Amino acid sequence: MATVVLDNVNKVYDNGFHAIHDLSLDIRDQEFLVLVGPSGCGKSTALRMIAGLESITAGEMMIGEKVVNDVEPKDRDIAMVFQNYALYPHMSVYDNIGFALKLAKVPKEEIDQRVRKAAEILELTANLDRKPGQLSGGQRQRVAMGRAIVRQPAAFLMDEPLSNLDAKLRVQMRAEIASLQRELGVTTVYVTHDQIEAMTMGDRVAVLKDGYLQQVDTPQNLYDRPANVFVAAFIGSPSMNLFEATVAVEGDGGTIRLGSLTLPLSPVSLETRPALRNYGGKKVVLGIRPEDYEDAEMDKDGHPTIQAKVTLLEALGSEIMVHFEIDAPRVDSGDPDAADEASAGANAVGRFNPRSRVKPGEAATIAVSNENLHFFDFDTREAIWT
Repeated sequence: MATVVLDNVNKVYDNGFHAIHDLSLDIRDQEFLVLVGPSGCGKSTALRMIAGLESITAGEMMIGEKVVNDVEPKDRDIAMVFQNYALYPHMSVYDNIGFALKLAKVPKEEIDQRVRKAAEILELTANLDRKPGQLSGGQRQRVAMGRAIVRQPAAFLMDEPLSNLDAKLRVQMRAEIASLQRELGVTTVYVTHDQIEAMTMGDRVAVLKDGYLQQVDTPQNLYDRPANVFVAAFIGSPSMNLFEATVAVEGDGGTIRLGSLTLPLSPVSLETRPALRNYGGKKVVLGIRPEDYEDAEMDKDGHPTIQAKVTLLEALGSEIMVHFEIDAPRVDSGDPDAADEASAGANAVGRFNPRSRVKPGEAATIAVSNENLHFFDFDTREAIWT
């Protein structure tokens, strides 16, 4: 097992494109760290630099106690799992799993022992004589995992390994991979563009944008205390609703002006975000999570309300996604891949109780959990805390 340390690592390509900017990460022994971000943010480049498949322009990379900037991939003691499985179609599952050991001239008896142990862990024992073409997508991904496991590496590197699977199988496989990593206790760096994967699998999650590290923290802290507007909108599905707003502070409370609407500023917000007192009369970015909206008729806590026109309902059984229009200017999250979560003329989306009776085309009274609001500096887009 080993730590993986990136210290001010940069990657600049020959054409001058600066893909990674001063990336510093300290990945602990046995930790499962997820790199997440939109397309082109640099997450796969960072992973390939750890693997040695991309050179490092500046900075230092360490695996264990060893600086590996100029160490060949085969000598880094890592195992990589790719998006496309990269299995040999003419070889059996047994031979695919054991191929790297065979190349390393490991004794046949040890190869057999390691392959069969990996197959047992991955429930592949009955498939050892089959070819990859005879397996399902999930089974092929398990074979790719088995090939990594038998090498007993210092670290696993996984580059979007589940992106070729259907939605149901992805849910199953992400649980299996997370469970397997904890069982084996191998330091793992996992790349995905799917923030749900990142949140459900990682001990910590590192969010990248345009080659810059935005925030690295536990999944819950990323959700509860996003460092900036980008992280706030990227983490969570549907995305956080972001609006231009103006704050007025009065004693232990105040008001929030949101277009033509007014919400009371909760004393909780001022207690948890003392710096918000410095923004009296100033424009801010206001963030409201979809679950902090509710049909006022279903709200039992007496939260303040706003009026809105409902444009679309998405009934999901356990909840309803309600798209609605409020008179407030929306703020761009800065995610180039993000489709606007609101649709059909709406600029907001809420997660309502499935028993709600709101209807498209009609006005609705919507409760807002104002103690859970998020605030960001309008110019810097950084979270307002202390």
